[in-house]
Amino acid sequence: MSLLAAAVLGALQGLTEFLPVSSSAHLILARAFFGWDAGKFGLPFDVAVHLGTLLAVVVYFSRDIGAMVAAVPRAFSAQPGPDGRRIWLVVAGTIPVVIVGLFIWSDAIEAATRTPLVAAVALLVGAGLLFAIERIGAHRGGEETLTAPGAFVIGVAQTLALIPGVSRSGATIAAGMALGLRRDAAARFTFLMSVPAILAAAGKEGLALRSMTFTRADATLFAVGMVTSAVVGYFTVKYFIKFLAAHRLDVFAWYRVGLALVTFAWLAAR
Repeated sequence: MSLLAAAVLGALQGLTEFLPVSSSAHLILARAFFGWDAGKFGLPFDVAVHLGTLLAVVVYFSRDIGAMVAAVPRAFSAQPGPDGRRIWLVVAGTIPVVIVGLFIWSDAIEAATRTPLVAAVALLVGAGLLFAIERIGAHRGGEETLTAPGAFVIGVAQTLALIPGVSRSGATIAAGMALGLRRDAAARFTFLMSVPAILAAAGKEGLALRSMTFTRADATLFAVGMVTSAVVGYFTVKYFIKFLAAHRLDVFAWYRVGLALVTFAWLAAR
């Protein structure tokens, strides 16, 4: 059963990290609903499945990331080109989460927010945001229309995803659309921008595990979760970007409302 739970949680992470429905909320609610052991599937497991989704986005965007690495010398020139310009946009979008993660967010805040109630409330608020952003303004711009201040704004939205239920992709895609980007263009940029954020989060969580001991069984659970999240995450990114080219975000907003209501009902029945 533990291996099945690891695979289910890994699949949930891989699917919901990139869909605008909040991966952290799904991991918290799945553990709560099914009574899965938080000792086995707590912080260490979260690190493993986050590394899985990091691997997924790195593999999917390997050409873009390779082009950005090659463009590093040009990024400091007067004409950095599209890839050099993208480097500075990603840097601008990453600054807010670094500031919040280092100087504002704490273990106490994280512990207080990682509850089913907080996740359910944030799911509802996020649903309202998705409904609203689809009905405000025109969303026709590509990444070439995005400025460094705009990328910074998207980065500020990314910091809100530290609260379970908000959703990194939901907040950042909505911010990109508010700045006039097309849904798919906003998604592509925010997924690329998520690479340093996920890496930093996994590194910070990993530092907290230095004093912990792990058994071979623990390692197996983590490996199952990481591989599952990587495979599911890769295909989620691939098809979600295609989906956004022709579809609205309303379906995800309605899903968030439904999950929030189910959570409230579960909490009331306990």
